[in-house]
Amino acid sequence: MDLRKLKKLIDLVQESGIAELEITEGEEKVKIVKGGAVSIAPASPATLGLGTAPAPAEARPAPAAPAAPPAAEPEAGQEGHVVKAPMVGTFYRSASPDAKPFVEVGQTIKEGQTICIIEAMKLMNEIEADASGVVKAVLVENGQPVEYGQPLFILG
Repeated sequence: MDLRKLKKLIDLVQESGIAELEITEGEEKVKIVKGGAVSIAPASPATLGLGTAPAPAEARPAPAAPAAPPAAEPEAGQEGHVVKAPMVGTFYRSASPDAKPFVEVGQTIKEGQTICIIEAMKLMNEIEADASGVVKAVLVENGQPVEYGQPLFILG
């Protein structure tokens, strides 16, 4: 994929209301996340028509810091132990769409108990509670993207 196409895709994401765009063209795959990073996974640099030079977008680190602080504050009036996301990915409350959630508000949980799944790079990672307590709040909607360190649950 040439750099002009890539720039147009980035501009499209910035100007639209979408948060994420993923395009596969042959063996090349481009994923653009609004406010996040651009990742390119080509089969080889030669298929991009770039020779051996890497695409500039590949060298840019993801600016994760601006996205994390607004999400790091739990809602006002809610106190307790905050369980935070150990990685970036997609948050799921249950093992499958038709399964019941791992935990519900008001449920007592034990340290080490699976409380959710975060999908990262097509891998389903079971997230375990790092403390025991009662679930006071679930701070993320099912299927929503989460950032590293973002609060997921409040335990009392």
